[in-house]
Amino acid sequence: MHTLGFDFEPWKHEDAIADGHAILDYLNRIVEERRISENMHFGFEVVSADWGSSRARWIVTARGEDGTSAIIAARWLYFAIGYYDDDNPYDAGLPGLVRFGGQTVHPRFWPEYLDCQGKDVVVIGSGATAMTILPAMADTASSVTMLQRTPSWMAPGPRRDTWGKRFERWFSEKLAYWLTRQKNIALRSYFFGLSRRKPRVLAEKLRGLQRGALGKSYEPRHFEPPYNPWQQRLCLMPDGNLFTAMRRGSAHIVTDRIAGFDDGGVKLQSGDYTSGYLERAKHLMPKVAAERPWTLRHNYREDKRDFRQPPVADGVLRFVHAPAQTDISCEQDVAGNTQAIAAE
Repeated sequence: MHTLGFDFEPWKHEDAIADGHAILDYLNRIVEERRISENMHFGFEVVSADWGSSRARWIVTARGEDGTSAIIAARWLYFAIGYYDDDNPYDAGLPGLVRFGGQTVHPRFWPEYLDCQGKDVVVIGSGATAMTILPAMADTASSVTMLQRTPSWMAPGPRRDTWGKRFERWFSEKLAYWLTRQKNIALRSYFFGLSRRKPRVLAEKLRGLQRGALGKSYEPRHFEPPYNPWQQRLCLMPDGNLFTAMRRGSAHIVTDRIAGFDDGGVKLQSGDYTSGYLERAKHLMPKVAAERPWTLRHNYREDKRDFRQPPVADGVLRFVHAPAQTDISCEQDVAGNTQAIAAE
């Protein structure tokens, strides 16, 4: 959170790898202290967004929870929707799932209260969601098994930033936060660069961390993917919580392919496949070039420099002066319930 948090607002929570409620408290505090909520509109679904050259404004059509429509004019529009469909999340099409006799839960529609006390649970998949769920459920369930098609690279990492705490003792709050951010930015950039320059060195380092954390529970076929570190996903375990659950026998990993289900559980068959969400969307992913700024190097400082220094005029974009601005006007829709919100 020292790199994901805002540079103008120190992250003061004791955990550097924070849970959702701590992050939400941090955001809510910033919103309230700076009175940002006065300019926020919640409960709207964006239906369309169109650029209006005549007014040099984005015209956004949105629909409220009560069915009312709104037209929002804005100079700046930022899309942060990710690649998930919130209403229709991905269905893996697991064969024969309807024959399963137990309870099934999709992470997108997680119930507020899920009682796993004394139950045997199978978590299908090995992405970030699965690796977060597994150690959390292992505290109450009889056993939790993560069923994966392909292993993921994993590494234990401290939940609390030791050097960050030292900086807080030695320096002012502002300087300590800046130093912690710079340290973590440099550390992440170094490891990503190492994964590109010397992938075998980083892979062996990760294997050593896993062996040390798991001891006799370490099996290469569950922890060594057929790709280099950071070539696909690399998961960080806060304080090695997943490994701790595996050592005490409450969490397990199985690497196999699902053949089907019956009333009592999952049927498996041999076979290894790469991570599903990447493969199924690979043909849709944007491609990168070999040079900046059209390449991706996971380097914060280079990205920051590219955003601030190079000219925006690239020979393709065309800039013109917009005419004098007029107040936004909109007509009522057929239901007579359109409203206008001017976000200047």
